[in-house]
Amino acid sequence: MVTISRFKERLRRYGKSLRLRLFVILLLVGILPLNVLKIGVLSSYEKQAVKQRADQVRSQCRLIADQLLTSGYLNGSQSDVIDSEVRMLGTLYSGRVVVLNSNFRIVLDTYGIDTDKVLIAQEVLEAFSGEETSNYNSNEQFLEVTVPVRDENTQKTSGMMIIAVPTTDIREGRREISGVINLMQIVLVLLLIGVAFYLTRLLVRPFGKVTARLENDDQFLEEDISIPDYTETQMLAEAYNRMRRRLKEQEDSRQEFVSNVSHELKTPLASMKVLADSLTTQESVPNEVYREFMTDMSSEIDRENQIINDLLSLVKMNRKSPDINIRETNINEMIDLILKRLRPIADKNNIELVLEDYKPIVAEVDETKLTLAITNLVENAIKYNKPNGWVHVSLNMDSSFFFIKVEDSGIGIPEESQPYIFERFYRVDKSHSREIGGTGLGLAITQQAVLMHHGAIRVYSKPGEGTTFTVRIPMKYQAWEEKQEDSHEADE
Repeated sequence: MVTISRFKERLRRYGKSLRLRLFVILLLVGILPLNVLKIGVLSSYEKQAVKQRADQVRSQCRLIADQLLTSGYLNGSQSDVIDSEVRMLGTLYSGRVVVLNSNFRIVLDTYGIDTDKVLIAQEVLEAFSGEETSNYNSNEQFLEVTVPVRDENTQKTSGMMIIAVPTTDIREGRREISGVINLMQIVLVLLLIGVAFYLTRLLVRPFGKVTARLENDDQFLEEDISIPDYTETQMLAEAYNRMRRRLKEQEDSRQEFVSNVSHELKTPLASMKVLADSLTTQESVPNEVYREFMTDMSSEIDRENQIINDLLSLVKMNRKSPDINIRETNINEMIDLILKRLRPIADKNNIELVLEDYKPIVAEVDETKLTLAITNLVENAIKYNKPNGWVHVSLNMDSSFFFIKVEDSGIGIPEESQPYIFERFYRVDKSHSREIGGTGLGLAITQQAVLMHHGAIRVYSKPGEGTTFTVRIPMKYQAWEEKQEDSHEADE
C-alpha cells in the first residue's frame, strides 16, 4: 500500500514537472512539422499527378481535334478512322469520350448513351469560349478534361471533346507514398522520443544543481551560490543570495538582540543582587544605609520594568498585523500635552522647551503610538542636551502631510553613528547613556511607530551643535493593503 502511494506521489510530481512539459513541447515541435510535411508531400504529389494526367489527355485530344476539324466529322461526315481513334483514346485511359458540334449536340459518345443528345453545361460553355478546362473530383476519383475544337486561322470553335478518366491509380500511388512516409515517421518519432528524453534531462540539470545547493543545510547561510548555466538559474541563484544575506542579517540581528536583551535584563538584576547581598551580609545596618540601598533597588526594578515595557511595545509594533487604532486627532493638542508632561524634566535640567505650531492640524493617526514616538524624541532632546540649553518643537503641514520637527542644542550625534541610532539597544555613548538612563529602545520604537503610519523620520546632527529630527506623517491614513492596491494601479 505504501509502495502504491509513493508511486502515485512520484507520478503526480512528475506530471507537474518542468521536465515533462519540456518533453511534451519537444515532441510536439518534432511531430507537428512531420505531419505538416506529410500532408504537403501527399497533396503536392496528387496535384502534380493530376496535372500530368490532364496534360497527357489534353495533348492526345488535340491530335484528334485537328482531324475532327479537317474531316468535317462535326458536320455529319462519317469516318471509321476517327471513330476508332476516339474509342481507342477512351480505352487507353479506361474512360469515356464525348464529341460535341457547335450546336451542343453529341456527335459521338464512346459509351453510346447520349449520342445525338444536346449537352449544355458550364464546362461546355467555357470550352466553346475557347478555354481548356479540367475538373478533378478526389472523392469520386475521376478527372474530366474539355478540349475545344478550334480553327487556328479563324479562331472559331466548331466543337469540343470531353473525356472523363478514372484516377484510381493516382489514389493508389498516394496511398503507397503515405505508407512509406508513415514508416519514416515512426522511425523519426522513436528517435525524437530518445532525443527529447536526453535533452530534457540535460535542460533541467541546472535546476537540480540549484535544488542540491539549497538542500545543503550546512552551508545554507554561509556562502553565495552561482549557477550560470542559464540566465534563469543565475537569476534564481542571485535571488537566493539576496535572501540568504537578508536571513543572515536577520539571524545576526536576532542573536545580537537576544544578547542585548539578556545583558540589559541581567544588569539591573546583578545590581539588585549586589545590594541585597550587602544588606544580608552586614549586621545592624543603619537605617540610612538600608533606606539608600532599598531606594537603589527600587530604581533598578523600575529600570527593569521599563526595559520589559519597551520590549513589549516594540514586539507589538513589529508584528505583521499590528494593532492600530486610527481616529481623527488634533495634533496641536497632542503635542502640547506631550510637552506639558515633559516640562518638569526640562525645568529640572534648566532646558528651555518651546512649541511653534503654525496651523491647526487634524489628522488620522493612532494617538497612543504617535504620542510614544514624539515623547521619545523630545525626552532624548532634553536628556542629551547641554546645561541651559533649549529644545524647539515645531509643527507644520501641507496638502498631504504634517511635519513635526524636534531640534535641540545638545551634544549631537557623530556622523558614523547616525545610520545605526534606530537599531535596538544601540547607544552612541554607552557610559553617558547609562548615567542618563534609558533602555536603548526609544528610537527603535519611534521609527516603528512612524513607519506604521506610512511616514518617514530623518535625523540631522553635528557633534557639539545639536540634533534635529524631522517626522513626516500622511494626513489621511491608508491601510497597507490599500497602499499596495494604489501602488499597483499607479504601475499599470
